[in-house]
Amino acid sequence: MPDLNFSIRGAAPVFHSLSPLLKFQLEISTAKAAETIQALILQCQIQIQPAQRSYSPAETERLSELFGPPKDWGRTLRNRLWAQASTTAGMFTGNIQVGLPVPCTYDMDLAATKYFYALDGDEIPLLFLFSGSIFYLTADGRLQVQPISWEKETEYRMPVRFWREALDSHYPNSAWIQLRKDVFDRLLGYKRSRSAATWEQALEALLDAEVRTAGRPAVGEPALTASESILSMERDTPYVSSAGYAVGQEGYAESPASGSKQAHSEVPV
Repeated sequence: MPDLNFSIRGAAPVFHSLSPLLKFQLEISTAKAAETIQALILQCQIQIQPAQRSYSPAETERLSELFGPPKDWGRTLRNRLWAQASTTAGMFTGNIQVGLPVPCTYDMDLAATKYFYALDGDEIPLLFLFSGSIFYLTADGRLQVQPISWEKETEYRMPVRFWREALDSHYPNSAWIQLRKDVFDRLLGYKRSRSAATWEQALEALLDAEVRTAGRPAVGEPALTASESILSMERDTPYVSSAGYAVGQEGYAESPASGSKQAHSEVPV
């Protein structure tokens, strides 16, 4: 009965595919050099091995969403499924190399995408687990089918840039987020109300508004001095006097009972 061995000899992004794609160069060899295999149907589960590499402080911070705080990484830094792939091979004797295509996605709701995106560089430790069927001839010429042992696996350290190049070839300088339909409809309405030409303009307006509300300068604006920050707070914050007058930006207080206005200078409550 045939015994096969597997190893990954390399990987590369496929630039002219219809969607982002990586292709791994898989070498399949028989334990007996002169043994002939008639055909091969192969399935492969690819797992990420996050514990097999180190991380910079910036990467550690970004990966906290996936693995929690670093103090818990001894428990949470376990293998994660990336993809299921499949391929076939025709008749060969001894060994053969075939391509193993793996689709890539920018779906940031997926753990694998979050992991890849959080890395600045270096390599991604991968584990390939194989299964499938081997077709071969017996000594008397009968065709036989044998399952591939579940113990067959191999490791490969893929450069992070391969994944980035595969995505950038289809979505240059872009990223994707998934929204609930009701949230998307609200964002679309905001985009129309602001006459924003692009989604970037709508989101930048929202982010700049949030920054100003928090008292921080928007992108490209100079930071406020301490006195300017206080004056800004005084302009935007209503006041209440000890007599119960509400004091606004004009410096006058309106009595809730009479509606008359009086000049006041009070501290905010």
